[in-house]
Amino acid sequence: MVHMTTEATETTARAADIEAVKQVVATVEHSQQHKDPDEFLALFHPDAIWTTAHGKVLIGLDEIAAFTRKVLPGAHWDGEVSYEVVHVLFIRPDVAAVKVRQRYLGGDDTSEGAPLYVMTKQPDGRWLLTACQNTQVLAG
Repeated sequence: MVHMTTEATETTARAADIEAVKQVVATVEHSQQHKDPDEFLALFHPDAIWTTAHGKVLIGLDEIAAFTRKVLPGAHWDGEVSYEVVHVLFIRPDVAAVKVRQRYLGGDDTSEGAPLYVMTKQPDGRWLLTACQNTQVLAG
């Protein structure tokens, strides 16, 4: 029988959490590519706070859902949308600050964002978006 050290167990758990956080970001990307509000909204904690790239503050899943259902299905981009995890900082074992590079690529309509997602790990092991700030990156 092989016994893992506490350090090895923690390293394995941390790697699994990083992969789970990356999967949340990949699902954000997928939901944006397919303009799917339900897939996107399933990623949020019920008490989440979301600030859009233009400074609109949405508090709670109901406000986030109303906004998302209004804007996402009719979004005007037709190119590629990508979300890349740039950095993960575990504030506590169940709280992570996740820096993301967000890019919308489509002809002359290329834009970039630099979201910060604070995610919390739920008792069932799922990571949810809890406090998020999307920031538009201006050229120059």
